[in-house]
Amino acid sequence: MTSVRSALVASGKTYRTEGISQRVRQINISAIKEMPLIANRVGGCVSLGQGIPSFPTPPHIVDAVCRVLKEEPLSGKYTLGPGLPALREAVARHLEEQNGIAADPDREICITVGAMEALSAAMLTVVERGDEVILPSPNYASHIEQVLLAEGVPVFVPLHTADWGLDVEGIRRAVTPRTKAIVLCNPHNPTGANFAREDLRQIAQLAVEHDFFVISDETYDFLVYDGQSHFSLASLPELRDRIIATFSFSKKYAMTGWRVGYVYCSEGLLDQIMKIHDAVAICAPALSQYAALAALEGPQDCVAQIRTVLQSRRDLACDRLDDLSEFFDYVRPQGAYYLMMGTKAPGVDSMTYALRLLHEARVITIPGAAFGPTGEHHLRISFGGTEAEIEEAFHRMKQWLEGQPFGG
Repeated sequence: MTSVRSALVASGKTYRTEGISQRVRQINISAIKEMPLIANRVGGCVSLGQGIPSFPTPPHIVDAVCRVLKEEPLSGKYTLGPGLPALREAVARHLEEQNGIAADPDREICITVGAMEALSAAMLTVVERGDEVILPSPNYASHIEQVLLAEGVPVFVPLHTADWGLDVEGIRRAVTPRTKAIVLCNPHNPTGANFAREDLRQIAQLAVEHDFFVISDETYDFLVYDGQSHFSLASLPELRDRIIATFSFSKKYAMTGWRVGYVYCSEGLLDQIMKIHDAVAICAPALSQYAALAALEGPQDCVAQIRTVLQSRRDLACDRLDDLSEFFDYVRPQGAYYLMMGTKAPGVDSMTYALRLLHEARVITIPGAAFGPTGEHHLRISFGGTEAEIEEAFHRMKQWLEGQPFGG
C-alpha cells in the first residue's frame, strides 16, 4: 500500500533519520493531518477529511474569555498543573450529571491540552516496551501511533463490518499474558458506531478477569443520534482502578483550536499521569481553561443545536452516498460525525483511491488503511463541514466517478 509519507517523499519532501530515535522513526503523522498538507499543494480542494466542525465557538464562551482577559490579571499565567480548581469542580459536576460518575475534582481530574494529550499521557503511563494494546479495527489513527510511541505492540481486532459493532469474542481471543490495555473510542471515530452497552460491559469484565487497563476515549460522548444514549465505561464501579477516561471540549463546544480536554481516573493512576503532564505541558493554556469553564457553566442549548445540525448533515451525506451505491457501500453512523465508505474498485488500495480522488476531483478524504488493517478498501469522510461543502464534495465525486477513473 502506498503510504502518505511515500506520497510526500514523491512530491519532494525529505525526512531525516540520522540521529533520530527509533520510537520516533517508527511513528508517522496521521493521514488525517497529512492529506490536507498534500491538498494545500494541489489547491482548490473541498474537504471531507479532518474532523473539524464548521461551527464557531459559541458567543457566550468568547465573551467570557474577553472579560477574563480584561479583568483577570492571572489569565495569562500558568495555572496549577491539574488545572483551575473551579474548572475541575465544574467537570466533576458534569461527570456526575451526565454519566453518574462521582469524581473527586482534587484527586481524580486533570485538565489537559485536548484529549490527545490525555490519551498520550495515559499510554505512556501504563504501557511498557513490548506490552500489547488491543485496538478494535478500524480505530482512530492516532491511537496506533500513541501505542508505538510508548513502544507497545498494537493488536488489531476487527469490528463486525455489518454494523461496526465490537467483536467481544475476537477481543477475548486476542488477550494474552502481554495484554496491558485496550483502547475504546465510543462513539467511534472513524466508523460512527455507538457500541452496545452489553458489549462494553463484557469488555469491562474481561479487563477485570485478565487484569488489564481500559483507556476510554469519550471525545464524542454528546454526539449520538436517533434518540440513542451514550454509555460511559467510567461509570462502572468494577473498572474503578483500571480505567483512564479522556474527554474533550473540542467537538462539543466547537473549540477544536482551544486545545482543552481532561482525564478522569483514580488518584493512584492520576498521580502517575501527572508526571507526564508536567513534563510535556506543565498545564493546559489558562485562557482555554477559562473558556472550558464558561462552556460548562453557560447555556447548553448550543450542544443540542450542534447535535441536531450534525444529524441533518449525516442524513445528507447518507442520501448522497445512496446515489453513489454503484461505487460505495456504508453503515449509517449512530454517533460522532464520520462514516467509512467501502470502495467498490477491485485491486485499488485506499491510499491510491484517496490520492487520485484528491488530485483529480479535488476532494479530500482519509484512506481507510490509516485506521488499521480493517480500514483498507474504505475511505473515511467527515460530515462536520457545512451543507454546501458536503454537496460540493459529492458533486465533484459523482462527476469524477462517472468518468470511470478505475476502468469500466
